[in-house]
Amino acid sequence: MIKPSAATTASLLYALFCTRSHALSLGAGASSSTATAAKKKNSENRPSSMIATSRCGLDPAVNRFHAPIVYHENYSFPNWPENHTFPMNKFSETAKALTTRHADSHLPRPLVRKEMDFFRPLDFVDVPKEWFSSVICADFLDRFLKGELTVEECRWIGFREQTSRPELIERTVLEVAGTILTCQLAHKWGIASNVAGGTHHASHDRGAGYTILNDLAIAANFITSPAINNGTANATKVLVIDCDVHQGDGTAKFELEGLYTLSMHCEDNYPRPKATSTYDVGLPSGTSDEEYMAALKDTVERALNEIEPDFVLYDAGIDVYEKDVLGRLRVTEAGIRARDRYVLDKCVSFDIPVAAVVGGGYDKNIQALARRHAIVHEECSFIWRKYHMWQ
Repeated sequence: MIKPSAATTASLLYALFCTRSHALSLGAGASSSTATAAKKKNSENRPSSMIATSRCGLDPAVNRFHAPIVYHENYSFPNWPENHTFPMNKFSETAKALTTRHADSHLPRPLVRKEMDFFRPLDFVDVPKEWFSSVICADFLDRFLKGELTVEECRWIGFREQTSRPELIERTVLEVAGTILTCQLAHKWGIASNVAGGTHHASHDRGAGYTILNDLAIAANFITSPAINNGTANATKVLVIDCDVHQGDGTAKFELEGLYTLSMHCEDNYPRPKATSTYDVGLPSGTSDEEYMAALKDTVERALNEIEPDFVLYDAGIDVYEKDVLGRLRVTEAGIRARDRYVLDKCVSFDIPVAAVVGGGYDKNIQALARRHAIVHEECSFIWRKYHMWQ
């Protein structure tokens, strides 16, 4: 048997992606046998509303412990280069951290009891292409899905020869689908989080900095476009609060009506040159917890009062951590927790739905990294319990 090349397999994925029905409906169009079986198995768990999920998680109406959390098992995949800076297995490890009780936890049980309690986004073959078509350059999108980006484009992204791998193409699309589902859940319940997302360096016609398709911009367009959101996540003004250590330059370059961007980042770090966000806060290297929180409170308060958004997308990048491989700040884990709690509480207290994504984080100790990525989900759940948001 001749084993198909990565490019050939990517082309098959592309064909599946493009030949499905363009209707925003669950389970429409072509699918693999695996996806078909999964859809049949999960059909009874699907919501009556049109949220884009292949499987509902624990019903938020009866869940008094954690906010809705979105996860797909294909966010991570095996056989990733062992020494690559980008930790591809951090997503599966974060899910594992959320379903495991740790000795230093103040909770009496794991935050999430079992993987079935996560909301699962649509499978790759069921993701509507029109989510992307009005936001992402058609030529770039098609060539990426076919595994046909140029060597220079792949180098700029940072994944080089890995960029055409079908597993990477699939997980990139799934990540966007996960953020859209997170927005739909936040629209309905006030708060939700995705165990991936925050691909903020990608612009409309190219990827960069380990990001290929900008889930924040695509989700913001989905939220503000009644023709494609079907009333499942409707808003007119979306504010992206980006607290990754690197500026959200890609998101800032999108010219979408109703999209506003706040980026609080390390000024001395990637990217160079910087883009222009609606609000930019460039912090000096070595910024401490106290200095960080003072800048955060001032800027977030100002943005919420001036923009008056009716939806917030929160990028909770943990590469602000003092020992992060690619960060240059001196923010502790306690500082990350305080940051997340402040942003999430401020949004909910202003009655603004907030969808959180994990953003960047780099560490050779993948379990420690996953624990830090778990913080934003723990803080979403703290706010969930504080305000009894299941009611």
